[in-house]
Amino acid sequence: MSEKRTVVITGANRGIGLELARHFAGEGCDVIGVCREASAELTDVAARVIEGIDVTKDAGIDKLTDALAGERIDLLINNAGLLQDEKLGSIDFDSIRIQMEINAYAPLRVTEALVSQIPSGGKIANITSRMGSIADNDSGGRYGYRASKAALNAFGKSLAVDLKPRGIAVAQLHPGYVQTRMVNFGGLISPEESAKGLAARIEGLSLESTGSFWHSNGEALPW
Repeated sequence: MSEKRTVVITGANRGIGLELARHFAGEGCDVIGVCREASAELTDVAARVIEGIDVTKDAGIDKLTDALAGERIDLLINNAGLLQDEKLGSIDFDSIRIQMEINAYAPLRVTEALVSQIPSGGKIANITSRMGSIADNDSGGRYGYRASKAALNAFGKSLAVDLKPRGIAVAQLHPGYVQTRMVNFGGLISPEESAKGLAARIEGLSLESTGSFWHSNGEALPW
């Protein structure tokens, strides 16, 4: 009998992260949910919850690596994110800064801290956004969110190149416009539908397709 896969998900206490936790737990994986504050829903589905983790701080990354010491990680999903808005003429640069920390730097911090525990054949999925696509930007605004997701896409592409010789595949995945708290539940698809599509993209990820930027519905997205 094959060994259970271990899936680590950041920002797993609600929204898309929680639905991904539910999906992979339902597939028989050992799900480890990472978050700042646990939710009852996550506790119900995860094999283990590591809470009190601020992925933007060295201390948070140290606490996470200590908690996961010796753990094989078959799939790492960098999901934690923050969406804020800035308009030209009244740009809040602190808002841009914190989105860069959470949306771009934190996934790179987490990946660098845990990559030695990902075996050949393992995978990394960065939950990004098509709003990080420069070619797709036809509405402007959202300076911090767009820039932070574009940076995450650049980090993910470099990770894909650097980790391919180690047999680790990396994908940049847009979840779709999802009905979560992040968008005041005004999205077009449910978290469950998004998670199902994201999981299908992760399942199809290989060293041949590593470094790609995909919509959860399977559409290849422009950089």
